[in-house]
Amino acid sequence: MTYVVTVDAVIPKTASEMDPLQRAGAVALIEDGFASVEAIEGPDGMEVDLLDTIVAVYPGGALLKVFVDAAALEFAEEAVRSVVGELLERSALLADWQVERCEVELHPELAQESLAAADGPDVPPDDLADRKARHTERPTPEDGSDGYDAEAQAELVRGQMLARADQLRSFPPVMFGVLDDEDDDEEGAIESATLPEDAKLAAGALVYATDILVDELFQDVQTLTEEDTTAAECDSPLWHFEDLPERYALQYDARFARRFLVTVIAMTTRFTDGSFQQLSCVAEELALKLLLAETNVTLETFGLLDDGVSAALDSFADNVYEDMDHEWLYDDSMDGIDESAVGEALGVAPMAFRAWFTPFNEGRYVHPSAADEPEGAQ
Repeated sequence: MTYVVTVDAVIPKTASEMDPLQRAGAVALIEDGFASVEAIEGPDGMEVDLLDTIVAVYPGGALLKVFVDAAALEFAEEAVRSVVGELLERSALLADWQVERCEVELHPELAQESLAAADGPDVPPDDLADRKARHTERPTPEDGSDGYDAEAQAELVRGQMLARADQLRSFPPVMFGVLDDEDDDEEGAIESATLPEDAKLAAGALVYATDILVDELFQDVQTLTEEDTTAAECDSPLWHFEDLPERYALQYDARFARRFLVTVIAMTTRFTDGSFQQLSCVAEELALKLLLAETNVTLETFGLLDDGVSAALDSFADNVYEDMDHEWLYDDSMDGIDESAVGEALGVAPMAFRAWFTPFNEGRYVHPSAADEPEGAQ
């Protein structure tokens, strides 16, 4: 079975945060280390296949997503912990780093349900589309899952989100609509302002949803790779690539999916390491659209999406997006507007599929693994 193992590797508490050059060096060392590994020896000599890795480095360490094929979840976690520890020890520059977390993240209620129902009448459906629909339903006390306390789970998730809010370093509360000192005296500003507690929950929810989005995109990449097909022709359900502009669905193959996943990780890394300035390309605009949708769904799932938090997320989107031209990609009647005289007069950036990963200008950052032009793009 395939598992995505999340690893948090952190620098020593006494060390200074890494600057951009040090972070680039850490990425290279970790990626080179993984490149030399084909398989990992798990418990009792059981072999665990290493399928893929994504490395995102921030000032205080690195977040790794390690894709492995293992007989059991425990084998996957133990094997990945072992190989990451060995990779760190191999490098003099990383030898003092510590593995703070190494786990396959599962939503507690779904994991409990799957275990309890394995041989019973409530066994999860075999059909993947039915499973996807079931897992995205909002859990309630009346849904037949014994012992599930919706209020307690909502409070637990709320606490986890609030704890992660400070990780969104690039965005102060004002980006979520909270008044700053200069706005306090403006007429009508107080009535329309976001409460600080709503802004904090919105910020934490974005970080929380980032983990979910990345894991689901990993699954989509694996599905498209195994079926060697595109989103338009894929027989299995996909989490997110069906939500990108439909007119290009025949272009969403495994290679594109990997580049898009790298783009999501690069963008959200800049969100959390404090270096974000502007969205870099059309792909990032679409990635943010998916992240906002995932954030809203996650909050709604646990009953945490009230008017205040929703308004905070709307303010965030308004402040981060420079324009909403990318929405035209979902409207076939606007196809080609970026290449028309009207589009030129309006200053519309190129939006053809071949330009999705092209930086808007020289000052924008696109990850090297995503920057190459897709083969065969039209």
